Amino acid sequence: MSVADGQRVGANRGRFMTQCKSGLKITWITGIFLFTIFTFGCQKDVGAGPAAPDFSLPDLSGKMVTLKQYRGKIIILDFWATWCPPCRAAIPELVKLQEKYRDRGLVVLGISVDDKRSVDNAYLRSFGKQLKINYSILRYNLKVIEAYFGREAPALPTIYVIDRQGQLRDKFVGFNPDGVRNSLERLFK
Repeated sequence: MSVADGQRVGANRGRFMTQCKSGLKITWITGIFLFTIFTFGCQKDVGAGPAAPDFSLPDLSGKMVTLKQYRGKIIILDFWATWCPPCRAAIPELVKLQEKYRDRGLVVLGISVDDKRSVDNAYLRSFGKQLKINYSILRYNLKVIEAYFGREAPALPTIYVIDRQGQLRDKFVGFNPDGVRNSLERLFK
């Protein structure tokens, strides 16, 4: 190998090392960007959102309940079903939140999306007693599903947090107790 060949190999190695360092820099920047988006992007404080759609739904005794009747209170609206394991896991957390914040104006409303033909009110009352549910259980209708989910099938559980002015503040799909707690803490400040 001649001196000229050695210089070419050295020059190529230098360009290769520069390209590698540049590639690593881009990889690091991309990694930091993705980490930031995934870590903080889904935790933003959304501020006041659109008005929560009002509804009129029966509770388990047949009494009609409207969202509007709770204006001035902070509301957790939980769409759930008895057959849904994550929904069942969320219930004890919602019970604790109702106990902790009831005196500060929290109202938890559980909207059961169970099929009324196979899950009657007596079963839901028994289910509620078994899980020590301390909040109102309402029966869904298609109008409330469309108002909150549009034409998409609802993912369960889905929990909405509504402020004292009736504005949607947060939406949580799936069991996310820390998210719901943090949302309430911001609203109760």
